Amino acid sequence: MITSPHPRTATLAWASRNMETRMNSHLFESIDPTSGATVATHAALPAEGLEQRLEQAHVQARRSAEMPVETRCELLRRVADQLEAERESLAAEMTREMGKLTREALAEVDKCAWVCRYYADQAPDMLADQLIATDARRSLVARQPLGVILAVMPWNFPLWQVFRAAAPAIAAGNVLLLKHASNVTACGKAIAAIFEHAGLPPGIFTHLPVPSSRIAGIIADRRVQAVTLTGSDAAGRAVASAAGQALKKSVLELGGSDAFVVLEDADLERSVEKAVASRFLNCGQSCIAAKRFIVLDSVADAFSERLSERIRALRLGDPRDPATDIGPMARFDLREQLHAQVSDAVAKGAGVLLGGEPAAGPGFFYQPTLLTDIHPGMRAYSEELFGPVATLYRVPDEEAALELSNDVAFGLGGSVWTDDRERGEAFARRLACGCAFVNELVKSDPRLPFGGIRESGYGRELSLLGLHEFVNHKSIWVD
Repeated sequence: MITSPHPRTATLAWASRNMETRMNSHLFESIDPTSGATVATHAALPAEGLEQRLEQAHVQARRSAEMPVETRCELLRRVADQLEAERESLAAEMTREMGKLTREALAEVDKCAWVCRYYADQAPDMLADQLIATDARRSLVARQPLGVILAVMPWNFPLWQVFRAAAPAIAAGNVLLLKHASNVTACGKAIAAIFEHAGLPPGIFTHLPVPSSRIAGIIADRRVQAVTLTGSDAAGRAVASAAGQALKKSVLELGGSDAFVVLEDADLERSVEKAVASRFLNCGQSCIAAKRFIVLDSVADAFSERLSERIRALRLGDPRDPATDIGPMARFDLREQLHAQVSDAVAKGAGVLLGGEPAAGPGFFYQPTLLTDIHPGMRAYSEELFGPVATLYRVPDEEAALELSNDVAFGLGGSVWTDDRERGEAFARRLACGCAFVNELVKSDPRLPFGGIRESGYGRELSLLGLHEFVNHKSIWVD
């Protein structure tokens, strides 16, 4: 049964304030989305402080480039140890600032430690010289760091998004500047403290609590060599434009509208279980969450019935309560945007099987929602739904499922569910996306490259490819 965590109260005064002004002011606020209360304020970094941190990173970049790779890898192992030592407090900060379930927050810290250890183990081989036979006495490709990398990171996975960029960058000999989302400034400070407590040299990881209006200037700074961003397509266009103007390398991981395709021979019980996990993890605030459930007609009724039953049983409530399945959305304005998309769909003929409204009471809760009869012309058809809202489509056959899956501007991930693995792999190869899964929900893994195509961005994170994004592949000829 879906329950509201609080009785209805007066509209929060906070909700009426202008979010854009707040996010670009000289003070950043940490808002607990469970209650809507301000729990901390943070001063933005003044111009002189920004200059000092840029210069410190620039100086450290030269030192890191000369540091043996084994030494850098040992530093990452110390960071992993520190993450595990401060696991509980880091998880609590994520829950406080953006409403993540405590158990999900703890798992996120664990994954950050994993990616640090993964690159600590693999980087020496990944960065080894590649000998190539030519007319020279000796010729090779050397992998050398670029220098200072700016990471512009989002709020939805406040630690993981940062560490999946930082670990390979540091292993390769680069240093990282973090411009974190303003509503998770405390998480940004906590990450910087992890590197400090682990004993890493100052400047190898630097937190920049600055408004978004400063990003273009940082990218243009001569000391910064590249930029990586995870965020919306609008943010991606702005960063790509700034990087292009400055002739800097960029990697973008943007939004997604992942298809979850259920063929007629799928294991319905398992596919429904994974559908709920994928759509409602992190309150549905994930780029790679399944957002469009595309089901063949022959099993659509059974799938819809089981899916509705599972969603109806989800508990909405305090993310600190172990019994809670779905916590609040991260910000009031994000909930308003999501509800506007739902309202647009309903006004244009969509059916509401479940939910469809903000939850009563304080905090930024939204009812777990299932929509049907979505068609072109609705915002829910073409836009990413970043919250606990799923859309269900019925299609006559496999080819129709593929056509609908690919009929979006995004191309991040997708999954297909079938008892025939060979058929599933063939279908996965035809999905227009960067990550395709058969009989499993889409997820990131340090061992595999992660990223999208189309309006989901370009470049890759994680694995060998993620490490190689920010190195100079230098050809050396010795005769």
